[in-house]
Amino acid sequence: MTEQKSENGDRPAVYVYGLVPADVEVKPDATGIGTPPRPLATVTFDDIAALVSEIDPDAQLGTPDDLRAHARILDTTAMVAPVLPFRFGAVMTDSDAVVSELLEPYRDEFQQALDQLEGLVQYVVKGRYVEDSILREILSEDEETARLREIIREQPEDVTRDERLALGERISQTLSAKRDHDTQRLVEALEPVAKELRVRDATNEEDAGSVAVLIATDEIDTLDKTVTQLAQDWQDRVDLTVLGPLAAYDFTKTRAPGT
Repeated sequence: MTEQKSENGDRPAVYVYGLVPADVEVKPDATGIGTPPRPLATVTFDDIAALVSEIDPDAQLGTPDDLRAHARILDTTAMVAPVLPFRFGAVMTDSDAVVSELLEPYRDEFQQALDQLEGLVQYVVKGRYVEDSILREILSEDEETARLREIIREQPEDVTRDERLALGERISQTLSAKRDHDTQRLVEALEPVAKELRVRDATNEEDAGSVAVLIATDEIDTLDKTVTQLAQDWQDRVDLTVLGPLAAYDFTKTRAPGT
């Protein structure tokens, strides 16, 4: 997260989480990041608003608690209203700066982005290979991989260094090909229910695919059924996880800072 000291002495700075329609009401007990957390509020301009809270201008931002609070605020807001999330937040000197430096110059872009998110929410569907099952699958499909595995099992480690390197490389290449295939299958399964989707990059060797989907709120049950069916098809091979509802991080981008 970015940090910026206030130009107003000891007066608090303003932390911006994201943008919402101007008619969004913040719960009276809602709080933001920081210790202690201060009340959540909105700063409005025309028909858009920034979701904000005051912070200590000298505070060190970006703690795990800050990150969790930032995500929680945006994700819970996305359940009830369109929200244009700032991925890392933005710190501004005061509410006037929020209007003059953010809302007013980018008003049309923000309004268009919020209109496009009306009635929609993001989910992420992630697959992770079951290690033993996928290894058995690879060994059963590729004779050379199986041969290398047997050599390693039957001889000491210090004399099978080359074979171990070759085996690791071969398994990695095979997993990459399987990941591409399984990600495409995930995309094809989710396309009928998604307004938009984005394939995410793998972050782990055992990732079987990760797809962000933007769906209508009245299609959430259909998404659940789709994932349940795919989980049954991939039983004991791929574990599927569904994250959401989330703010639409993967589907919003403007020229404004923070988005």
